[in-house]
Amino acid sequence: MRKTTTLLFVMCFIAISAFAQSVIKGRVLDRNGLPVEGASIKVKGSNAGTTTDKDGYYNLSVRSSNTTIIVSSIGFAEKEITLDGKTSADVMMTEATTTFDVAVVGSRSPKRSATETAVPVDIIPISKVMNQLGQVDLDQILQFAAPSFNSNRQSGADGADHVDPATLRGLGPDQTLVLINGKRRHQSSLVNIYGSRGRGNTGTDLNAIPAAAIERIEILRDGASAQYGSDAIAGVINIILKTNTNELAANVMAGTNITGYGSSLKSEKGKVLENTTDGAQLNVNLNYGVKLGEKGFANFTGDYLRKNKTYRPSFAPLYPDIYRTQFGDASYNNYSFFVNSMIPLKGNASFYGFAGLSRRNGDAFAWTRDAGSERNVIAIYPDGFNPHIQSVIDDRSISTGIRTKMGEWNADFNLSFGGNRFKYEVDKTLNASMGVASPTHFDAGGFELN
Repeated sequence: MRKTTTLLFVMCFIAISAFAQSVIKGRVLDRNGLPVEGASIKVKGSNAGTTTDKDGYYNLSVRSSNTTIIVSSIGFAEKEITLDGKTSADVMMTEATTTFDVAVVGSRSPKRSATETAVPVDIIPISKVMNQLGQVDLDQILQFAAPSFNSNRQSGADGADHVDPATLRGLGPDQTLVLINGKRRHQSSLVNIYGSRGRGNTGTDLNAIPAAAIERIEILRDGASAQYGSDAIAGVINIILKTNTNELAANVMAGTNITGYGSSLKSEKGKVLENTTDGAQLNVNLNYGVKLGEKGFANFTGDYLRKNKTYRPSFAPLYPDIYRTQFGDASYNNYSFFVNSMIPLKGNASFYGFAGLSRRNGDAFAWTRDAGSERNVIAIYPDGFNPHIQSVIDDRSISTGIRTKMGEWNADFNLSFGGNRFKYEVDKTLNASMGVASPTHFDAGGFELN
């Protein structure tokens, strides 16, 4: 009798325990309706949890259907969902909007870096970082925000004055793969020369992409040539464009440099500068998105950036014959337009496309020709002259494709095109062989890459 009672008690306990367990099912999708593979689903306050499969589905056993689950994935904002007796919960994830924390030397910010991935990945929310750093062009934003990224402005380095050479982990500009929405971005047509950073390399002109069009940037700070090819030896920079709709974002940013040099600086005309500021810049941009159907979108960005020259002292006491009376950053006007879109088709298929156009008109200092130089004509420039290298840089790109499922496979059919055209002009100069008949402005040719 005692054994029978004990057996019934154990059976009742097992039955009650089994009844208390609930199975929660659901699917995790991004805002474009695509499955999020490997998303983490955990029970709040316990170690119980699971992950989504390749189609975004999950099954999770919980003790009570009134519990709260936490859904998270790299690049997306964490979500908490209280079940309230439900046995199914589909989750729509939104892009991460974590703020950038200033890291002290020797540490990394856990809010910005994905430390649990196989390789370190920085996720940088550009819209927030822009306002904090006071930078307006993408190269300089990453220079201050990403510790492994380095971009140097040049002066007197020919075309490199107009396209900033940028590197990742100190390797060449052509060894960093740049992606937009996961698709390869074309490189610049300029080959860096004259001792600039990345001499002999051709990099990607990141400043042709307006920062106002970018939602976030993912930087893989490790070699990825096995997955992407030899152009990813230094790492990968993936630029994710904005997808928001029915939101108008307008931004105006202006600033200048306080030099501290005062009267030691000279303007283009040789006149002593009394003020201590230079390099004034102005950035104006607009971003707006519209819905296309129930889940489709088209997001548009227009951007204008003006940057004036900087003036810095340039004189080498040990080499009195090598000097420049004009030295500093180039000035430029940059106009750019970007669009990013997606339209759902039948079934699991969707059409996507993004495109960009930009034009940059630049003006940079060249080396000084003194009055007695054989390259000068006294009748034209009695005091010598400072040639200016000018540029017209046109950049264009388009990428379209269709994503769908083919059986158990996720298929992506894509066609991308990109081109960069660099035209040189030289102003305030001459051709000494022509004497006093020499013009002072020349079309110096250029090059193009498609």
